[in-house]
Amino acid sequence: MTTILVTGGTGTLGRLVSERLRADGHEVRVLSRHAQPYAVDLREGGPGLDVAVAGVDTIVHCASSPRGGDERAAAHLIEAARRAGTGHLVYISIVGVDRVPFGYYRSKLAVERLVAESGLGWTVLRATQFHDLLARLFETLSKVPVMPLPAGVSDQPVEVAEVAERLAELAAGAPAGRVEDLAGPQVRTVESLARAYLAAVGKRRAVVNVPLWGAAYRAFRAGGHTAPDRAVGKGTFEEHLARRAARR
Repeated sequence: MTTILVTGGTGTLGRLVSERLRADGHEVRVLSRHAQPYAVDLREGGPGLDVAVAGVDTIVHCASSPRGGDERAAAHLIEAARRAGTGHLVYISIVGVDRVPFGYYRSKLAVERLVAESGLGWTVLRATQFHDLLARLFETLSKVPVMPLPAGVSDQPVEVAEVAERLAELAAGAPAGRVEDLAGPQVRTVESLARAYLAAVGKRRAVVNVPLWGAAYRAFRAGGHTAPDRAVGKGTFEEHLARRAARR
């Protein structure tokens, strides 16, 4: 039986990865800031991290925060994995981190480099944005009568369960380096996705496309965060919205 540690294992992605790995018969440890018995803040490290990693065959690193600290967290995790003799580190990244000069993307790219240079066996999977992230964004934007959207930007969202399934598959296998990206089934304008959200929740809002500025916006407009040639995801945004409405 393989022992696998999932960082961020109580989050949107990490929870599903943990469930899938357990269903496949693996022993799974869940690490997060509050999940006992492996409650660890990776940004701080400490002896609790060594306890969590001890005897682990593979680590699936899902923990991440747009508020910063990902590089420090990854460095602590890599050091602990080296001490423990962990054989495989799997990291989930984002499509376009090397093409879009956005702060959070730059941090994810830096972590990719740390993983690749760690001396450990490693695998990196890049995925496009999750359906759930866009739904939560539109929920926030639609709280006012006029819904502002970035003009000229498209997206290619993917179902998080499909990403979890792929990560679990990679974790059970041998280190593979940078694997092929996992992108959603459709590249669609942000406006079309927003209108699909409004229709699903029964809201009427004026939609305004707002031109922005800067290098990151230009890269998003150019589709740097999409992967049309890797449109292997199956679940559509409308299907996700229907399941979301049923749960509520």
